[in-house]
Amino acid sequence: MGKPPQSRLKQRNTAKILDAAQHVFAAYGYHGATIDKVAERAGMSQPNLHNYFKTKADLYAAVLDQTLSLWLDLIGDLDPAGEPQEELRRYIGRKMELSRQFPESSRVFANEVLQGAAVLKTMLKTRVRDNVRLFSEAIEGWVAAGKIRAVDPYHLVFLIWSATQHYADFGAQIRVIMDVPKLTKAHFEAAEESISEIILRGLAI
Repeated sequence: MGKPPQSRLKQRNTAKILDAAQHVFAAYGYHGATIDKVAERAGMSQPNLHNYFKTKADLYAAVLDQTLSLWLDLIGDLDPAGEPQEELRRYIGRKMELSRQFPESSRVFANEVLQGAAVLKTMLKTRVRDNVRLFSEAIEGWVAAGKIRAVDPYHLVFLIWSATQHYADFGAQIRVIMDVPKLTKAHFEAAEESISEIILRGLAI
């Protein structure tokens, strides 16, 4: 049985609000962003938006939570019983695709961390830490099986995160240096291939 129309409408409006919010927070920062700006971008009235999110802080936390969920789901999909070359290549590819599709949410996340991660701290200590442990266990298993070179799993995941998120967080810099008006899907695919090759060759025995 499908969802009732009211439930589908709420889901669509919530997604529309979060999409607008990530653009506004990325452009203006937390302090410069306003509910008015988010409502205007989402194409709805401020009172209507307040039916979904009571405060700017609630909306900001929801944007961060959505971003984390997208990223952490990828770690949950890693198969420790799979082949590391395939699993890590797929993980890097999907992480790059998220940077291409949601650069604003990545920048909101990066700005929050640069400001001391006050809102994120609890999430980092729980959900993120737990998922990185899962990643570490998969890496340690492949090392023990002689499938990849012995490396520190934490530094490996930090390397992958920094390389893939760079194309979202520093897109403006990349466009200027590469002298292109925008980063296309082809640019992201080329970056993904280079990053995968560098990391996987470094792990090869």
